[in-house]
Amino acid sequence: MPGPRVLLHAFPTFAFGGQQARFVQLANAYGAQFRHLIVAMDGCFEAGARLAPGVPWEAVPFQNQRGGGLANRGAARALLARLQPQQLFTYNWGAVEWLAANLPRRVPHVHVEDGFGPDEARGQLPRRVWTRRLLLGLAGTPVAVPSSTLARLAPGWWVRPGRLQFIPNGVPVAAAFPARLAAADAGVGAGGGTGRGRPLVVGTVAGLRREKNVARLVRAFAAAVQAGTHPALRLVVVGDGPERPALQALAAQLGVADAVEFTGYLPQPLARLSGFDLFALSSDTEQLPMAMLEAMALGIPVVATRVGDVPDVLPPLAHAGLSAVDDAAYARVLQQVLAQRPAWPAWAAAGHARVREHYAEAVTLARWRAVYEGRFSAAGPQAAAVEVRPC
Repeated sequence: MPGPRVLLHAFPTFAFGGQQARFVQLANAYGAQFRHLIVAMDGCFEAGARLAPGVPWEAVPFQNQRGGGLANRGAARALLARLQPQQLFTYNWGAVEWLAANLPRRVPHVHVEDGFGPDEARGQLPRRVWTRRLLLGLAGTPVAVPSSTLARLAPGWWVRPGRLQFIPNGVPVAAAFPARLAAADAGVGAGGGTGRGRPLVVGTVAGLRREKNVARLVRAFAAAVQAGTHPALRLVVVGDGPERPALQALAAQLGVADAVEFTGYLPQPLARLSGFDLFALSSDTEQLPMAMLEAMALGIPVVATRVGDVPDVLPPLAHAGLSAVDDAAYARVLQQVLAQRPAWPAWAAAGHARVREHYAEAVTLARWRAVYEGRFSAAGPQAAAVEVRPC
């Protein structure tokens, strides 16, 4: 009897973020059907802590040479020859050397493009566009994207329609939603925040990196506290990353340190997410953020920057929670949303329905299973042990 299909995944980092959250979701759902070899270009394997015990996986050491260009191509190609996976998956620009390493084609390959870092938040860099055209378009590499925004950009990389598959992220739809909605109708939020004297919990789940711009949220929260928008406000920031010390200093500088909780890395962030009264996304760039989908599935209203697919995901009824990608605009929208709490149950119901109808986990799992099995289709909507630790 043949063993599980062996897949090699080359990530820029395996620290926990949206891209890694989707991989963990898929790997846990498929269990022992696939064996995953994981390369992290920065040597961080934090997300491995969230993989279920029954998932066969291995953190593969790789000596990343930071020489610029394609400095790691030869080493990556040698590793492909030694490991001989049945399929290679590369993720985002940070794995571009692995795209080059598999040319001429050594193993079947799918590139997964989830979006852009801070250096391309305002627009694509021409050098990277041409590199994508060469390594994706001209090479005929199949590309999977989770957002309609990226699906519209991919032809600019010369990716042919038959080589492009749009697979929206999907999340479980919470069975607990009716109870949350009943509580909201009764004037009591999930965080207990709409009753007299109880804090209203505004929260986010994000990697604390520049492009997530949680500083924008902290400033907006401080402005709402100063304006007295609600008698007791609390901000919960779930996640960790290089920006955390600066964010904590900012909260102290703005006089709201006692009202802001930085939880750090949590292996199971959903428990904290479910306690939010309002989910806040303040990113400079996103595509189809899973944390926002999870919040909507739980029946939590959303305030968010107008980035990527976010305006398409939020139902029109809840578009009052959309902001321009600008600090002043975001602070203004947050205060307006906080003043519209009677509308939140309707926003929550519409958001829950949108996720149930368009972003259910079962559809995502079925389509990614086909890709993992080597059945890439454009059909559908347009070896040494490595310590797993927080990074």
